[in-house]
Amino acid sequence: MSLAKILKLGAMAVAIAPLSLSGAFADGAAFFDPLDRIHPVWAENGMVSAQERLAAEIGRDILAKGGNAVDAGVAVAFALAVTLPRAGNIGGGGFMLVHDAKTGQTHAIDYREMAPSGASRDMFLDEKGEPDSDKSLYSGAASGVPGTVAGMRLALEKYGSLPWAEVIAPAIRLAEEGFPVTPELSDSIESEREYLEKHPATKAIFFKPDGQVWQPGETLVQADLAKTLKKIAEEGPDGFYKGEVAEAVARSVQAVGGLITPEDMAAYKVVEREPVRGTYRGFEVVSMPPPSSGGVHLIQILNALEGYPIGALGQNSAQTIHLMAEAMKLAYADRSEYLGDPDFVDVPVAALTSKDYAAAMRAKISAEFATPAAQIKPADLTPYESDQTTHFSIIDKDGNAVSNTYTINFNYGSGLVADGTGVLMNNEMDDFSAKPGTPNGFGLIGGDANAIEGGKRPLSSMTPTLVLKDGKIWLVTGSPGGARIITTVLQVIMNMVDHGMNVAEASTAPRVHHQWLPDELRVEEGISLDTLRLLEAKGHAIVLKDAMGSTQSIMRDPESGSLYGASDPRRPDAATLGY
Repeated sequence: MSLAKILKLGAMAVAIAPLSLSGAFADGAAFFDPLDRIHPVWAENGMVSAQERLAAEIGRDILAKGGNAVDAGVAVAFALAVTLPRAGNIGGGGFMLVHDAKTGQTHAIDYREMAPSGASRDMFLDEKGEPDSDKSLYSGAASGVPGTVAGMRLALEKYGSLPWAEVIAPAIRLAEEGFPVTPELSDSIESEREYLEKHPATKAIFFKPDGQVWQPGETLVQADLAKTLKKIAEEGPDGFYKGEVAEAVARSVQAVGGLITPEDMAAYKVVEREPVRGTYRGFEVVSMPPPSSGGVHLIQILNALEGYPIGALGQNSAQTIHLMAEAMKLAYADRSEYLGDPDFVDVPVAALTSKDYAAAMRAKISAEFATPAAQIKPADLTPYESDQTTHFSIIDKDGNAVSNTYTINFNYGSGLVADGTGVLMNNEMDDFSAKPGTPNGFGLIGGDANAIEGGKRPLSSMTPTLVLKDGKIWLVTGSPGGARIITTVLQVIMNMVDHGMNVAEASTAPRVHHQWLPDELRVEEGISLDTLRLLEAKGHAIVLKDAMGSTQSIMRDPESGSLYGASDPRRPDAATLGY
């Protein structure tokens, strides 16, 4: 909805959490009364913040019985594959950051999906040479080789402390015995009925024999998924990547036009990479490197904004939002040109994340007027070196931390459950550039660096992030949200660092987003109409759309070690739990 439409309807912008705002500047910039706060969850020892309560409870229980953050993270990841089927997965992939408090080191685990060996650059083009979104999103060819199982195994073996079978056992129980369907789960299945019903194996799980969707309070049992999880628990990754499960995945995908073979499954590899690092007003920001674009552009935008007095300008004031939007546009333009799988292309990470480059970005930003997207091009850089997603954050009693974002891309991935396995397959192949210069399912423009190639990992916006103060964990955060993940994480950090919000307030405050193309400033409800008028006067095309993101965040007090966490109120069923 445009600003003109908002004004025509006489709409009153309602804050998502009005109790967090006790006053405002003329254009809606917030300031805070310390007696009028939204309070986060508190814990003394360990904490889990996840998008589904049962999975969060499992992670908390692992911590309480002596497991570390990675043990809990692996348990949560497998549990979400059962209880949050639209995003939690073993048929997808993602990224995990692991911080070791004892050594001070942070490790980045890339278990992103890989294109099948038979994938080719033009595989999603129609007879006219234009991208065919049905092929890239809903056919068997939409699925890349899943990485979650291999990623969780590597994380546990290298950084965990409990046995593999022990951390998978709670997920097996939930799949085998079932769990109560929530209103959100029931609604999400109904909303995707059209394509979940297309595949018999999918329909048999998510709908009753009479075709009705499972209702809130009823028990959803996933017997085939339980059987698959048992094989994984007993045989390790070989129980998924080899033998009958791998063959069933390949057979089911190929039956609807896909390319995955048993050999592709067996060839899957996890990669450990060096995290990207930056600083922002005395804090160290550590995030995921390519093939995630998230960490690079998070640091790039923070670097650019560090040159402005954001705190003095006010949270969500017109000037603050204007500067954020202009920096976002420049970063997303660079994303379209330079970002891809670093095993296949040179990504200029050092250049994009340098303070000098941030100064050059600021030189392009007018304080008074929005620069039209048509006038913005990717920078001329030389390489310096060779919606539906879910996130969870964990800190244990020793200060170890996990920030994990993983996905099967759209709600319920491609909608295909591999026969006899209970595994929902991803549609991550859409994250490649089917045709350089054209948008994908999230409206993101990609270039040759992200062209399709066998064995390659598609570019992602997932942004699992750690913020450290004096070398110790201060904040663990991340979010789902497709193209909007980067800017969502950005605003949580800025809300806390620049505006002094606690983690709950930072998670609740209204958000904005600009991704260069389309040339529109997306805003949530809760931004003052006066602010929106000022932004429109600067030349921004304002569009009011649905809420953005679902952050799961934990802050650790550097003095007391106490933990404060919050689950984003934008999506139901999430929980932050501690002990």
